[in-house]
Amino acid sequence: MADRKRSVGRFGDGARFLRSLMSSPHLTGAVAPSGRALARAMADAAGPPERGLVVELGPGTGPVTQALIDRGLDPLRLVMVEFNPEFCRLLRGRFPTARVIQGDAYDLPKTLAPLSREPIAAFVSSLPLLTRPPAVRETLIGDAFALMGEGGVFVQFTYGLLSPIPRDMCEGRYAVSRGRPILANLPPARVWAYRLEAGVARRAPSQPRRKETRR
Repeated sequence: MADRKRSVGRFGDGARFLRSLMSSPHLTGAVAPSGRALARAMADAAGPPERGLVVELGPGTGPVTQALIDRGLDPLRLVMVEFNPEFCRLLRGRFPTARVIQGDAYDLPKTLAPLSREPIAAFVSSLPLLTRPPAVRETLIGDAFALMGEGGVFVQFTYGLLSPIPRDMCEGRYAVSRGRPILANLPPARVWAYRLEAGVARRAPSQPRRKETRR
């Protein structure tokens, strides 16, 4: 019975992703939720850390969220940043003790302002980074590390072969580890983990973006 419910749930989640992709293709990175093998690999790359919050960017319907919890992360230490209001409602129902913030993951200083007094240990991202210009990706990871304490990690998956943060932007600043291809996922994916190089100082977060006003 439980397996049947999970199968029905995954089918429904796939339909939600497809609707989101059709309505907002630049905001949805996949046609289906992350598979269990990919979700476990992302949770393994994140730790979970012993202390501090784990911020998940673009959790969608929550497969990576569940993997993080299964890996031992207390849901009270979990913060999810999701833009899609339908996914936010779904996540609040599935993970009632975790925090869900409906907001822009590409504007972390503004979106995570309510957490300014709480230490962040890791970011786990399912954002479609390769659809964004390199400068936007550089700002995102820079802001993430500016908000984390020492030893923080930024975890990202991609379907591409190259690092989603361009190599020239990582050189001399981020230590990069690349996981093996996860062939069980459809399409095959790879998990990347970024950490600040030893001796590299964290910079200040960028200024929150202001909404453009039309004249």
